[in-house]
Amino acid sequence: MKRLAALFLLLPNLAWAMSVAFINPGKSDEIYWLTVTRAMEAAAQDLGIKFEVLYAERQHPRVFEFAREIVARPAAERPDYVVVTNDYATGPELLRLLDAAGIKTFLALSGISEPADRLLTGLPREHFRGWLGSLEPYAEEAGYLTAKALIERGRRAGARATDGRLHLLAISGDRSTPTSIRRSEGMRRAVNEAGDVVLDQEVYGAWNRDKAAEQSEWLFQRHPQARLVWAGNDLMAFGAMQVWEKRGGKPGKDAWFSGINTSAEAMQAVKSGRLEALAGGHFICAAWALVMLYDYDHGRDFASAEGLELNQSMFTLFSPTRADRFMKRFGDLRFDSVDFRRFSKVLNPKLKRYDFNFRQLLD
Repeated sequence: MKRLAALFLLLPNLAWAMSVAFINPGKSDEIYWLTVTRAMEAAAQDLGIKFEVLYAERQHPRVFEFAREIVARPAAERPDYVVVTNDYATGPELLRLLDAAGIKTFLALSGISEPADRLLTGLPREHFRGWLGSLEPYAEEAGYLTAKALIERGRRAGARATDGRLHLLAISGDRSTPTSIRRSEGMRRAVNEAGDVVLDQEVYGAWNRDKAAEQSEWLFQRHPQARLVWAGNDLMAFGAMQVWEKRGGKPGKDAWFSGINTSAEAMQAVKSGRLEALAGGHFICAAWALVMLYDYDHGRDFASAEGLELNQSMFTLFSPTRADRFMKRFGDLRFDSVDFRRFSKVLNPKLKRYDFNFRQLLD
């Protein structure tokens, strides 16, 4: 009923007053990227935004094809705004293609951070006038929280090697996506702070379960004293756990694993104790981007109060209790219970600053 009421209030005056396309770099059946889209759909419905999504299916050159396809549309059929990510450093070229056609863009989830990329893009609204800004989860936080929890668990379990130190293996996502880089930086910060932890080796699993399993086969042989495995997402954690079990081990008993994301499999692994640490909730970032674009479109530019490039805390660390709460509220990938209208400054004039932490949606 809430959805219908919201649309009833919006449509007489707005009638799809704005439209947004999202170039999704992931797969249409990939749980993380599907969750990103479902949250955006809920936000768009609440705000009366016409929304479309284009999935690149992890074939990164396709994001450029989608951008060109949007540019080639008749002007009246183009979206008002296009939300893109900087996965695999595709952001600068996407901004260039869309800006040349006068289409306004917004970067969500992964922004521009590398100095070489920044030389190409400049700041938002500088070289590319239509690049309005960006919103990113504080990705280092996810790497730090999960690694810190993993290390603390290793200490309690007495998982030290013969040298008296804890040995950790890291399976990161990729070398070029800013999110991946920052998660790894958070992991290394936790290792450096600990003082009693050795990072034996860091590899890149391309966010893929099978790739991480393949790498784990030789990682466990090369580093037999490692008992802590940090992974940049849940799929890679499961790939490593699969190999450990094949070797006769028991995750959560004689080796400890961490991951990032909010898949049902990951939540169940937290509840059962197989997965020691899990951070997530950042999928909501692109839905928050729609809130910001809605406000911008209705005359409340985020630049003045918030800045052009926002990096906000969005991750929460999932305990078994919090994992159970997440599954009960959002396990079916429905976000009807979230009223995205209440986060808009236009619809809530007393709201001075955005609060985009996911924890508030659970607690």
